[in-house]
This record gives sequence, C-alpha cells and structure tokens, in this order.
Amino acid sequence: MTHSAGFRGVSTRSFVRASAVLALAGSLGIASAPAFAETAPLNAPTQLKSELSSLPSFADLVEKVSPAVVSIRVVEEETVSAQGPTDLPFPPGSPFEKFFKQLQPKGEDGKPLTRKAMAQGSGFFITADGYAVTNNHVVQGGKEITVVQNDGTEMKATLVGRDPKTDLALIKVKADKPMPYVAFGDSDKLRVGDWVLAVGNPFGLGGTVTSGIVSARGREIGAGPYDDFLQIDASINRGNSGGPTFDIHGNVVGVNTAIYSPTGGSVGIGFAIPANIADKVIKQLRKDGKVTRGWLGVAIQPVDADMAASLSLDKPKGALVAEVTNGSPAEKYGIQAGDVIVKINSEDMEDVRAVSRTVADLKPGTTINVGVWRSGKAKDLKVSIEAFPDAIDPAADKNDSPVAKGTTESLGLSLSAAADGVTVQAVNPSSEAAEKGIRPGDIVLKISGRDVKKPADVVEGVSAAKKAEKSSVLLLLRSQDQQRFVALSIKKD
Repeated sequence: MTHSAGFRGVSTRSFVRASAVLALAGSLGIASAPAFAETAPLNAPTQLKSELSSLPSFADLVEKVSPAVVSIRVVEEETVSAQGPTDLPFPPGSPFEKFFKQLQPKGEDGKPLTRKAMAQGSGFFITADGYAVTNNHVVQGGKEITVVQNDGTEMKATLVGRDPKTDLALIKVKADKPMPYVAFGDSDKLRVGDWVLAVGNPFGLGGTVTSGIVSARGREIGAGPYDDFLQIDASINRGNSGGPTFDIHGNVVGVNTAIYSPTGGSVGIGFAIPANIADKVIKQLRKDGKVTRGWLGVAIQPVDADMAASLSLDKPKGALVAEVTNGSPAEKYGIQAGDVIVKINSEDMEDVRAVSRTVADLKPGTTINVGVWRSGKAKDLKVSIEAFPDAIDPAADKNDSPVAKGTTESLGLSLSAAADGVTVQAVNPSSEAAEKGIRPGDIVLKISGRDVKKPADVVEGVSAAKKAEKSSVLLLLRSQDQQRFVALSIKKD
C-alpha cells in the first residue's frame, strides 16, 4: 500500500479513524483541527542516537590521564633593546648598526640591561617522585621553572638535563606526596589513521584536550639530524610544546614539539617526537644529565637517481660521504669522501636518516662493520665508534683561509667540500641567494663556467669576476634531481 508523504508511518487503522472523525465534523458544520498521529520529541531515543553512541568518547581516558599533565612556566632573561628606529634591521657591520648599538641601554657595569620574560609550555610526570618531561626549547635558558598541576598547585622545578638534538628535556619537582604519572607506550605500533589525543597548555589556557588521528609517520621537518616525527591532526598550538600525545589506551606515544602554520595557530599539521625515541633520551638524561651518542665523523648527503647512475648503484640508497672529519673514527678506519654507506652490521641503510639514527644509537667503543660502495665495488670496513664530541674540528681545506670564508659568506652562503662539488651548508635568510631559492643541501658545480671542487674555487671565481669588473657570478647548482643556473650579485671592494 502506498501512503502519501504527509501520513508516512501512520497505520491503516489510524488513517481510517482520522478520516471518519473529519467526515462527521464536516457533516455537522463544525470546524475542527486536523488530526495527526502522535509524535516524539526530537531528542527521544532513536536508531540515530544509538548509532551516535557508538562513536568514541574520550571522557574516561581524559579523566584518567589529565592529572599527570602539567603546565610549565619559565622565567627567562632577555636583553633590553632600544626602542623605535633601533629595531630596524641593518646589514651586519654597517655604520647604521654600529650607531644604533651605541644607544643600547646599559647598566652601571657597561653591560646591556636585561629584563625578565615569561615563557610557557607543557609537560607530564613520568614518575611518582616528580620527574617530568618537556621540550628543550621550553626550558632552555630558563632561570626559574614552575610546574602547575591541573588543580592549580604550583611547584618549583629544577632542570635535570636536556638534549637540543631531539628537543627533549627532563625536569624534577620536590614532591611531598606521590605525583600522578603516565608511562611511555610503543610508538612503533601506531598506524596512520589511529586515534590520538593531545593534552597541554595552549596559549596559557591550561588543561586543554584535542583529538585527531596520526596523519603520517617518519616526517622530516629540518629540526635536526634525527628527525623522525609523528604527524598528527589533533590541534596543537603555542603552549602545547612538551605535552604528551596519547593513544586510545592512555599510553604516551609522542611528545608534542612543533606545528606547521603560516599564522602561528593550528592548521591541522602538528608534530610529535615518537615515544620510542623520547624514552631512550629521557632514560639517559635521568641517569647522566646528558645524552651520549655514537659518532662516526662524516658529513653525509642523500643519493639521488643521477648520483646512483653515476656511481653504478642499482638504485638510490644509502648516504654519500661528502666530508670526513679530522681525527674521526671514519678517518682512522679508512672511510673516504665519495664513499656511499650502504650497510651497517649487515643492515641495509636506505637513506641518510637511517645512517644517522643507527650510528647515534651505538654505544661508544662498539666495533661495527660499515659496508661502503666505492669506485663501483662493495667494500667492508671495521670501525670503532666513538662518543659524539662536544666540539668538532671539521676537515679543513688547505686552500680555505678566513678570507675565503668571508667571501663565500658575502654571497649569503656557507659552503663545505663535497664529493662532486661544494655543498651549501647554510643560507643567510635575508640574502639574495635565499630569495632565489638556494637551499642547504644544494651542490655548487660551477661558478661562471669554472668547475668547483672546493670552497676555495668559489672564492677564486668571485675574485676573477671582480677583476673583470662584473657585477654578478653565475652558479650552476644541483638540487635533488635537477640542475639550474642562478646569478648572484657581488659586492665591489
């Protein structure tokens, strides 16, 4: 039987009874209100409500783990800058810069005046006796550290240790009672699409929870040599730094550390240090106050398709040794610039990141087998790993003088020797080179038609251009899988 839309869901019997009532009222000349089947309020239990109830609620989980998450306030000292025109950016060494530096406020001792500034972040307790994890950049340079629990309790904290390379730090409060704490989980079990929660102190609001999923794994964001971030779309904002990322079981699977945003607010791209990395670092900080890493002593770069073809490799893999550090294990045991590290202890090294992480995880004194690809052949070398030094004396080119360094910097570039040219190590962000898209990792192959094998060749190219009264030099660069020319202006002496 087909019902009209106005009577959908009304039984046949109800339809007949309603028609009879209407007919009787009409025969008596009585105007009556139309009769409708009885309806239910919109928020009454329905099939839809039953389906919605099957969606996850994180309320119990949040209630359980939130007491372990804290806000962190850090008092820092910053130099008082002169006001007004002195805030304008002038070229280093320019007369304007020197003039305005004279206006810098100074104390009676002649030193620049300083003032206290407040920084905020997040953290979380990992032990009942008051050890808490946060980011290095939250507490770095802090004079006073205060931990604030979600019930408003404030406690002074001391810095136990920090690791700038992974942006992790460990602090401790003097607890007079057991602190609520959480534990690290296994971040390797996370899959893209898994639910995660971020808890922290965004914009100083405190006690804020956001949810999302794991968007990607193994992200490199240029933060350091050990980049291996979880990308999540749970909202992370300023002040979330150092807070935990939880899985749906309440395990800490990451430490929130950075966001990608053109505005400073969340756009759904946040990054967390995986728990399996954080756990190793924090254990060392708790034991020694610092992190000791294995050191091979090489500057390495990716192998692209062109390089692989020129080196007779079957595919792009491993890490190309661009430079060997003086006195390093690599130099002592025969690793050379131009070698490609393809194996460590029989484990295939797929890329630069794999080599960096594998070596860093080795204990100093460990002897390893390094498989390199040299001159079209595989070669095995025994190398004894050393501890990463506090200061490194890089391999110095005899032809590179302090004058040479200054000349390359005049182009806005910091350079070092590489296997097939010169590698750009850093680019001055305010330079013409940066404007024209030159990036760290680019390889300089030629300058004004002359082959480049070492930084001194770039210096000579600039000098030759000046003598010829040219206003610019033409660089041939290799960037990943393409080569391109870039002209850079040169300054006259």
